[in-house]
Order: sequence, then C-alpha cells, then structure tokens
Amino acid sequence: MIEELADLVGAGGVCVLEGAGMSTGSGIPDYRGPNGSLQRHTPMTYQQFTGSAENRRRYWGRSHVGWEHFRRALPNDAHRTVAALERAGLVTGVITQNVDGLDLAAGTREVVELHGNLDRVVCLHCGEVTDRAELADRLTAANPGFTARVEEFQALNPDGDADLTDAQLEGFATVPCRRCGQDALKADVVFFGETVPKDRVERCFDLLDASRSLLVLGSSLAVMSGYRFVLHAAKHDQPVAIVTAGPTRGDEKAAVRLDASLQDVLPDLRQRLGLRRDWP
Repeated sequence: MIEELADLVGAGGVCVLEGAGMSTGSGIPDYRGPNGSLQRHTPMTYQQFTGSAENRRRYWGRSHVGWEHFRRALPNDAHRTVAALERAGLVTGVITQNVDGLDLAAGTREVVELHGNLDRVVCLHCGEVTDRAELADRLTAANPGFTARVEEFQALNPDGDADLTDAQLEGFATVPCRRCGQDALKADVVFFGETVPKDRVERCFDLLDASRSLLVLGSSLAVMSGYRFVLHAAKHDQPVAIVTAGPTRGDEKAAVRLDASLQDVLPDLRQRLGLRRDWP
C-alpha cells in the first residue's frame, strides 16, 4: 500500500487532514489510541466550562501545569514530512484538528487550525485575544509555588492539561481578563460541545475543493468535525487516503488505507518521493 500512497501523493494537489496521531511522536498523547487519554480522562465540555467558576478554576489549574510541558514539544518526522511535501508543491494545505501549533513550527505555511491553538487566550466577555505565555506568567504570579508543588502528575492530555487530583488543585487561583476584569478567559480552542467557527469550516472546504485528493493522517475520524471532510471528498470523487494506527470511521471511503504508525510511514514516503533531506 505504500506504493499506492506514493502514487497518490506524488500526483500532487493533496489536502492533508490531521488528527492527534500526528503529535504522538512529539510526546503528546492522542485521544483514542491504545494509550489514548479518553481511557482515563474526560475532557471538560464548553457547557461545563462556561457554566461554573469552579470548573474554570479546575480547568486553568490543570492547563497551567500541562502548558509548561506542552509548549516544549517539538515537531517530529511526521510534521517535517508534511512541511517538505508542501514545499515540494505536492501538498496544497493542511487542516489540523490539533491545537499544538507543531505544523507551523515545522514550517508548513498553509495551515487551518480547525480547533484553534493553545498559544492564544480569548475573553468570552469582551473578545480580547492575548498570548498564552502572558497568561502563564500571570497565573504563576497569582499562585506562587504551585507548579513546583504539583510537578508530579499522572499524565498530559491532547488538549494540553494535566491530570491533577482535587488535593493538588487546592488553593489554585484564576486571574481575570486584563481589559474587562471578568472571569471569562478561555484557551482559544474549540472545546467538546462547542461549535467550530463557520468561517473556519468554510476555509477548510475551500482548501479541499481546490485539491485533487485528501490524505488523512493520525485521525480515527470518530467525530464529525473531521469526518465531514472525508464525506465531502468521497461525494466529489476525490480519492481519500488514510494513514492511522487502528481502525477509523472513514475506512470504507478510503482508496488507500495504511494501518500503521505515521513515524514509520511518512519518512518512508518522503524517501520514495525523493524529497531533499534538508526540507525542512
């Protein structure tokens, strides 16, 4: 099947749809893999976050600790291969469901961050968008000694937070928006139960419509947020290739299907296509 994948990608005009499996090689876990976070962790929904100050406190406590580890993650061979494919003119753009910013860090230029980016914070009251690193500094100042006290935690999750106990979270204090003073700060990412902005979805469809094929990397396609692009491609007779470890919701729609690790397949694909090793 690697030969069929090389033929499809080598023909160019490829739109890439990425899931959490892209970043496992960078130390960020996925949701539904063999060691996926959903087996031990239920992400906070948008309704829970907006409906309770205590839930927001718990979210920001976990996220503050996780962020210190999350932001040190570096692009892996999968990210670098996609960037090289774009530079070679074979990939037209990337739709990523991940919020880690690693595609941009790897050098990919045309990236639609479908679910947002943890590097930003938005105020749900006044709409101000600020840098996450700035908020991290404010939370550190408001909670002296907190990160050192909870340095040991069970696991990091794909949405950037750490699994902490109630005892570890005791005493953690949030900070208000600097502009309006409201307790309404939220990571600029799409929570479970939240709707992806319409203009962002339309941009993804435009990117897909301008492409010849769709390549799914590291996604189980379990949620409609990503699966709709597979349905759209199949409806318009665009070949779909899927490279993901384990079964996916879109397997029956795939013209090419590899059940394998991206860290094995993508460097092999890069070599077969003769891409320069210094890209990027």
